[in-house]
Amino acid sequence: MEPISSAASATPLSLLRVIFNQIIGMDDVISFAVGEPDFPTPPAVIEAATRSLEHDRIGYTDNSGIRPLREAVAREFRRFDRIDYDPASEIMVTNGAMEGLYLTLATLTNPGDEVLVTDPCYANYQGTIVLNRCTPVFVPTREETGFCFEEESLRRAVTDRTKVILVNSPANPTGTTASRENLEMIARVALENDLYVIFDEVYKHLVYGQTEFFNIARLPGMRERTFCVDSVSKAYAMTGWRVGFILGPREIIGRMPAMQECLLSCVNATAQVAAATALDGDQSVVETMRASYLRRRDLIVAAINRIDGLECRTPNGAFYVFVNIERTGLTSQEFATRLLAEQRVAVAPGIDFGFLGEGHVRLSYATSQDAIEEGTSRIATFVAPLIQSPRLAGSLGGPLPFSRVPEES
Repeated sequence: MEPISSAASATPLSLLRVIFNQIIGMDDVISFAVGEPDFPTPPAVIEAATRSLEHDRIGYTDNSGIRPLREAVAREFRRFDRIDYDPASEIMVTNGAMEGLYLTLATLTNPGDEVLVTDPCYANYQGTIVLNRCTPVFVPTREETGFCFEEESLRRAVTDRTKVILVNSPANPTGTTASRENLEMIARVALENDLYVIFDEVYKHLVYGQTEFFNIARLPGMRERTFCVDSVSKAYAMTGWRVGFILGPREIIGRMPAMQECLLSCVNATAQVAAATALDGDQSVVETMRASYLRRRDLIVAAINRIDGLECRTPNGAFYVFVNIERTGLTSQEFATRLLAEQRVAVAPGIDFGFLGEGHVRLSYATSQDAIEEGTSRIATFVAPLIQSPRLAGSLGGPLPFSRVPEES
């Protein structure tokens, strides 16, 4: 019997999912682990889905998605991202943003191609890249510069096998929103080296303060080489509905419906109706949620930074704080495991997000203010006996050589 595929064996197990599974059935747990809105899906969206179930013929749809949803996506991008896309040929509906990312990589890349990602980055990026038999190349970033790509390290990571730069803004796990200047640097590298950019913008509606969301596809020469991956999951509290979309050049988007047919035929028809309603409906619900997340962000950042031995930067997007735990002397997995066992608080180990995520844990503040207050109080109790001497100066210093997942993996 032949062994399982190299792609299957190289796909990493998420430590976050291990934590998530451990809390099932546990009493009195406060979870900051999973990035899932605690708001209900807007009532108008539920009503649209109910009407669809009662009155529509629920069958297969176009592999690309129903036309009303693609038109709604086009309107949303014209309104918010300030980019025009043709709903007939430049928009593809997917089963959430993750299928969108998978399909984009499957269409653009060949085995052995390299995909550049930040270290740390969203945990599922590595697995999705490996499943496409590509090599993830982790480009080191620094805490003091917001974990963004830096030009020197990004340029050093490019080889003749590099095909894609994957950009996440606002970012999971760090909450960083890339500035226009940073995106202009990434665009220069992409243009000079003839690379594609996948722009993961699922948190684009969750940006705070004076920060302004900017889509890299707006820059000169970038629309024809950028693929925007988005969804209704975060902005509209629709994670379980599993509706996402890809926007990009028609000659490549046009190849995706045939691949969709082989994967899942089409996205759930009723969920597509609901997503179209969300995008075209009253957007005040999005602002209400965003304002609540902003209050929670300020609460959790202040609470964490009052704990001796912990610190975190104020994120300008998404709903995560990436907390530095180095002074506790624990690895991120030890910290998360013991915190859950001893104080019934769940967090995500930083190592789950890359080699440079070690020394951190991620907390999602997509939970109630009461939970934030109680949970951070328990964290303070847990940390108090652990504190060691202040970390050595320079431990979060300059750029490190970029690291690669071995090709054979």
